[in-house]
Formats: sequence, C-alpha cells, structure tokens
Amino acid sequence: MPEAETHEPGLRRGRSIRYRLLAIALLPTLVILPLLLVATMARWETVRCSPDSKVNADLTIAHQYLARILENTGEHLSALTGSVAFREAATRDGGAGLAAYLEENRTRLGLDFLFLVRRDGVATEPVGLAGQGRLRTDWPVFDAALAGEPKTAIDIFSQQELAAVSPELAARAKLELVPTPNAVPTDRASETRGMVVHSASPASLPDGKDAALVGGVLLNQNLVFIDTINDLVYRAASLPEGSQGTATLFLEDVRISTNVRLFEGKRALGTRVSAAVRQTVLDEGRVWLDSAFVVNDWYVSAYEPISDSFGRRIGMLYVGFLEAPFARAKTETIIGIVVAFLLVTAASVPIFLRWARAIFKPLERMTGTIAKVEQGDLGARSGLTDGSDEIGRVAVHLDSLLDQLQQRDRDLRRWNDELNDRVAEHTRELELANRQLEATTKQLVMSEKLAAIGEITAGVAHEINNPIAVMQGNLDVVRSVLGDRANDLSTELRLIDEQIHRVSQIVTKLLQFAKPEEYAGYVERHHVAGVISDCLPLVQHLLGKADIEIERDDGATRQVLMNRTELQQVLINLIVNAIHAMPDGGTLRLVSRDETRDGHDGIRVDVEDTGIGMTSDVLARIFDPFFTTKRRQGTGLGLSISQTLVRRQGGALTVESEPGKGTSFSIWLPEAN
Repeated sequence: MPEAETHEPGLRRGRSIRYRLLAIALLPTLVILPLLLVATMARWETVRCSPDSKVNADLTIAHQYLARILENTGEHLSALTGSVAFREAATRDGGAGLAAYLEENRTRLGLDFLFLVRRDGVATEPVGLAGQGRLRTDWPVFDAALAGEPKTAIDIFSQQELAAVSPELAARAKLELVPTPNAVPTDRASETRGMVVHSASPASLPDGKDAALVGGVLLNQNLVFIDTINDLVYRAASLPEGSQGTATLFLEDVRISTNVRLFEGKRALGTRVSAAVRQTVLDEGRVWLDSAFVVNDWYVSAYEPISDSFGRRIGMLYVGFLEAPFARAKTETIIGIVVAFLLVTAASVPIFLRWARAIFKPLERMTGTIAKVEQGDLGARSGLTDGSDEIGRVAVHLDSLLDQLQQRDRDLRRWNDELNDRVAEHTRELELANRQLEATTKQLVMSEKLAAIGEITAGVAHEINNPIAVMQGNLDVVRSVLGDRANDLSTELRLIDEQIHRVSQIVTKLLQFAKPEEYAGYVERHHVAGVISDCLPLVQHLLGKADIEIERDDGATRQVLMNRTELQQVLINLIVNAIHAMPDGGTLRLVSRDETRDGHDGIRVDVEDTGIGMTSDVLARIFDPFFTTKRRQGTGLGLSISQTLVRRQGGALTVESEPGKGTSFSIWLPEAN
C-alpha cells in the first residue's frame, strides 16, 4: 500500500486488513506448534529413537559380548600355557599331575573341555570330561597354535567329534527340531551338531615336541550365555512398557540357545528361522534389520551371520524386541498430538472466525453483487458504505464502477438499436434490389435465348421446310415412276423418308421450344398409368436392343389435367434417356403414386434407371437448352422442353443421380379439379 494511503482521513490503523490477516496467519503457529512440541518432547523419553536404529545398536552390543567371550577364552588359555604351574605340572613325575591340573582349571574357567593335543592328534589322558583317543587336528585354530600363534573361533563339531571329546557334550548338543511355519523345508528330525567356542594356544611337552592346549565351550542350550546377552542388551527401562527383549543363537537356521518362549515356561529350542531371514543372512551374508515373525509374535529384529574358523557362515546371532509396544507408543504419540491440535483448534477457531467474518462478509457481498451483474442485473450493488478499511473502500469503489457501467450499457444499447435499425433498412433495400436484379437478369437471358431461337426457327421454317416438302414430293414421284421396281430400293427409300421425318421433327422441337404457347393442344384429365402404358409400345424397338427389365408400380389414384400428347412426350423423353443410360442392360422402374406438396394434392411419377449416372457438373446443366451428352444423337432440347411443358401445368421436374448408381427423374403434377 502506498505511504499516502496510511494517512487518509477516517482510516484507523488498528483496523487495517493487513494486521487482521497477519494475526490470523501467525496465531496458529504461535499457539499450536509450541503445544505440539511439548507433547512430542513428553513422549520422547518413551520413544527415544526409531525401532530399527535401536535394534541395530542392540545387535552391536550382543556382537561385542560374543567377541569378548572369544577373546577371554583365548587369553585364559594363553595365560595358562605360559604359567609356571602349567610347566611344573607337565614336567613333574613325567606329567602325571597334568590331567588333574587341567581339570581344575577347566572348572575354574567355565570351559566344557580342556586338554593337550599333540600334532598326531593324541590327547592327554584323562582328558577334560574323560574323553580320550585320537582327535581331529585339521582345525585352523589348532594349526595356528602349532605354528606358535594362539587363536580362538566358533566351530561346528559333529556328533562324533563331540562324542570323542565327551559323550555328555554330544547328548547336550542334540535338539529335536520343532516344525516351524515359513521355514525352509527339511527332512531332519533333530540337530546333533554342536556350536563351540573353540580356542587353542601353543604349548611344549617334556619330550620337546609341539602340542596345543585346546579348550572350548559348547553353546548349544547354553542358557547362561544367552541370558547374559539378553541382560546386557535389554537392561531395565530400556524398552517401552509392555515390550520384551529376546536374544538367540542359531546353528544355521535352528535355535540352539534362546530365551524366546515357545509357550509359558518352555524355550523355543529347536524351532527354525523363516526362509526369508535365512536367505538374507546365511545365503547372502547380509545383516537383517526389519520386522520378523519370531515363533509366535512380531518382533523388531536384527540378525547377523556367524562364520567359523574356515570362513564359512555357520549360524546367526539374533536380538529383538516386541514390536507391538513401539507401535502402540507411536500411535499414542500421534493421537496425543492430534488431540492437542484439535483442542487448540477448537479453542482458537471461534476467535479466527470472528476476525475473519469482518473480512469475508464484505467480500461475499461483493462476490454476490458481481454474480448478479454477470447474470444481467446491472442494478445490483453491494450497499457497503463503511470505507474505513481496504475492503470497504473497494466495495464503495465497486458500486461506483457499476454505476458507470450501467450508464454506459444504456448508451451502448441505444446506439446498438439505432445501428441495427439502419442495417436492417439497408439490408432490406439490398435484398429487394438483388431480387429485382436477379429476375431482370434471368428475364434478359431468356429473352435473348428465345429471340435467338426465334430467329433461327423462323429461318429453319422457311429454309428447311420448303426443301423438305420438295424432297418428300419428289420421293413420292420416284416411287410412282419406279412402280414395282421401287421394291428393290425399299430400304434406301425408307431411310430417306425417315431422315426427312427426323429433320422435320427437329424443326418442330425448335419451334415448340421457342413458342410453346402456339403448339399447346387442349388439356384433358388422364390417369397417369394409362399414359405410361401407351408410351411403352412406342419405345419397344429401343428396349429390344438392350437387355432392360421393366418394373412398374402404378399406385396413383388421382387424375392430372394436361394435354395427353405433351404428357406422353415428356414420359417418352425420360424413358428414352434412361434406356440410353443403360447400354449394357439394367432395370427401368416406372412408379406413380399420390403425393401432396405444400398443401396441394397431386401425382408423382418416377422414372428410375440403374445406368451410368451423372456427375454434379452434368446435373447442374441438364435442363439447359442445347446441352447434351449424346454428341451426335441428341439436340439438347428434350429435357428443356419437358421441363417447360411440366411447369406450364403448375408442376415440377426434378432429378437425382450419382455416377455408377443410376438416375431418378421425378414429375409432380397437380391433381385435376
């Protein structure tokens, strides 16, 4: 707004539209958003981070604990082989006290087995838990120890290998498989292999030969191990109320150590992971961070692969927690925010509406006024007189503009009426002049044609009829002179006679076209069907030359008032034209029926052929005098004379044609009164 407008008389700064709109726009932001922020922060402690991020952090803790167990086991064995007590036990009395020493330290270190193994695989006797004999020595951890480097890994022992160490370990490792939905199908009924924390440290025997101190912990059904992971990862108050954390160790896809419950009081040992998780973790070697159905409920889950000392993926480490409490907490947060928003909105909307009403009511009145003006009510006005704010001044200005518009509309309508009257008057004058000019032009053209034809026919009558009469007379003399010998020349004499007659007919048609009123005969009432029947024998010689089929439909019951000869001449002319249009044969239809045109009763006669048809250019000129398409056979006067004869009786002769589809001539004549 220009600066000058802010100082106009009567304008109070506090009622300016800009401040009202600013308050309506900013108040929701200043009120609702802080409340939503407070509600969100109140729930932040419950839902501190996204479930996927949390379960990923939980998996990291579990992984670090497992790595720490491996590290501690290796450190314990290295410390043991490096101790003075170990060397004394190995050398005193030929190593007689070594077995007892190892058993004591196995119990102290919490190991499931601990013994010395020579390079040839023979263990000390007795061994740990009373196993003895030759043991497997192709483990990478054993090879590393013999090479002088301690090493710890997780390895899979078969049932036979566990039994060689201790029958008790073999029995503890065995788990019956529980049928699990969505798992990879299997024919196995039990899992007999054992997952072992396998550690070896280099040691020297009294005879100077290399050996390795081998120890390990069986993880199958090792509930202390898995419960410790669960307690470390899911401390008290680390999950929303109602959630529950779980941890599991898998041998391939079988749960061998877990705190997941199959039902109350029984752990889900022997159940298997879904095929989708197995594909991702074991087959592809990727970490799974997503929701998964664990035994009997949905958990936010994390799985990572476990590899043995050979580098093969042999199992999985899992941590997860119930998804439902997180979803419930998320839903409660959203509901709380929505409720807070609705409450604040319900409290603030009436205030906003009250402020907005002062803005929108004048706008609505102006909109209604404009709509009425658009519908044609130029007298509609908003009626607002309060111009204390911008909208009020716009409303007053709008009414002023509408007053000017209405006045200019009156002026334009008056000027338009005057202009229309003048245009209509000049249009009528032009139409009258055009009609007069057209009629005069046609009359002049016809007069010129008739004058020319009249002069021609007069000359023909004088110059041709006399020689024809002489020729006809001399032809008769020749016949009388020749007598019986004239029979020998009958063909030639007949042809001469026909040509003389044809010349006479041409002259007669010319005279009839030029002065039809002098050749008109008397008129009489006729049934059209009888006239058609009289015409057919006259054209029979032409019908015989072509394969033409005649079809008749005499449906007319009324009579016409016309000279019979003239009507017969018109029909014969149309029939002959139809025959000429079908040189290869066809169908000629002669139809008559009663028909009323423009309130006048009459008879319609159709002459239809299936011939070659006519183009639009030919149709436009077909009734012009001397226009013909027959070249040497026609004079071009037949249709023109026929149209003249029909019109003279108050009728009409029309034609419809299409190339290749035939032609239809229609004669309409009024009924005889």
